[in-house]
Amino acid sequence: MVLRASWFGADMYRTGICALLALLLFPALTAAGVSKIEDVRIADRGDSTRIVFDLSSPAKHKVFVLSNPHRVVLDIERCKANGKLSSVKAKSTLLKSLRYAQKSPQKLRVVLDMHTAVAPKSWLLGPANGKGHRLVLDLSSKVKRPGVKPVLAMPDTSHGRRDAIIAIDAGHGGKDPGAIGRKGTYEKVIVLSIAKRLKNLIDKERGMRAVMIRNGDTYVPLRTRIRKASRLNADMFISIHADASVNRNARGSSVYVLSQRGATSEAARILAQRENAADKIGGVSLDDKDKVLKSVLVDLSQTATIDASIDLAEDILHELGAIGNLLHNRVEQAGFAVLKSPDIPSVLVETAFISNPQEEQRLRTRAHQQKLAAAILKGIRRYLKDHAQSDMLLAASGSGSRHVIRRGETLSTIANYYQIGVGELRRANALKSDKIRAGQVLMIPGSTGT
Repeated sequence: MVLRASWFGADMYRTGICALLALLLFPALTAAGVSKIEDVRIADRGDSTRIVFDLSSPAKHKVFVLSNPHRVVLDIERCKANGKLSSVKAKSTLLKSLRYAQKSPQKLRVVLDMHTAVAPKSWLLGPANGKGHRLVLDLSSKVKRPGVKPVLAMPDTSHGRRDAIIAIDAGHGGKDPGAIGRKGTYEKVIVLSIAKRLKNLIDKERGMRAVMIRNGDTYVPLRTRIRKASRLNADMFISIHADASVNRNARGSSVYVLSQRGATSEAARILAQRENAADKIGGVSLDDKDKVLKSVLVDLSQTATIDASIDLAEDILHELGAIGNLLHNRVEQAGFAVLKSPDIPSVLVETAFISNPQEEQRLRTRAHQQKLAAAILKGIRRYLKDHAQSDMLLAASGSGSRHVIRRGETLSTIANYYQIGVGELRRANALKSDKIRAGQVLMIPGSTGT
């Protein structure tokens, strides 16, 4: 479950006062050569929490932990809060609250109060895919909590890493043909073909695995599609369609995510369930929660899932625009029932207008179907580059990842951990032998993709 917390308290008020005093005490802190925190995003995944700080420029940082009580301290050199940290509503399964202070003109200190002991991991990301400099902080619980499954829990592998799971939903099917083109082209047939091509491409990617909501010409109710994606532990949900309009000149691709109105109606449905044990938000059952907490959990989860869905949709829309016309240059929002998963980022892709004679003809060709599938894959790849969860293989083997060798590790064990070949690891680091030493830094080659 991805969260943007929504609770204010006295600590946050004191934090704001401290920030104001800090700025008054350090007038020498100017914009020149100083990075600013432009935004903060928090993702709650049950036994781990990811915090992303958007920075105006790169900045050095240091992370350490304290106990009694449990805290994580982040020191960022030559950085100031820029007013953003005071508005962060920080709360998650692991995170109690966020405090900060401008220790000096040269250092911003952020203190994260934790519910339990955590292991922090941090790294910097440079500008990419329309996003600026980012400092990513992953906090993983050291305590296994019985009875609570981690968000999107997957069977463990011998290497401790897992594939990102993409649920592909070919729209309509069976008794529901969808839209029908002038040449008698059925939407359900075209989108299933594109979905199968997308699955084949995804399954060739290291660190990704596709699952189909329907494999043949079968009718699947809309809510059943959502439930199946949840049962398959999907990390994202891609619904593929071909648009139609009474205006036969209408043309172009578009991508939709759930609207806030749609999210509100779905939250009301979940909260109205008599047997709430069947409803889970991010792997956490709602049946033992009181009415207020249940409402907060559903609201936080859906709000942040929409945010993640928009990021995914923007990446896919960008790639679709590279191969053809776009109906709109922005992501659209609507109350589609198939997008109403409260904790799985979900998008609906309208590949083209089957009601447009020219676009119908292109949709019928294998070449264009393959182009559409490849564009959607590129969008997924762009999204996962920045949003891969810490237990995913993609998070460990992204381009430019580094590994600091610890005592007792061998080249073989490191290669196994990242699921790459020893020879590949050796070539990436220009090693003439398998001899390595503690403290040495290795570059981990990423997936080249297709």
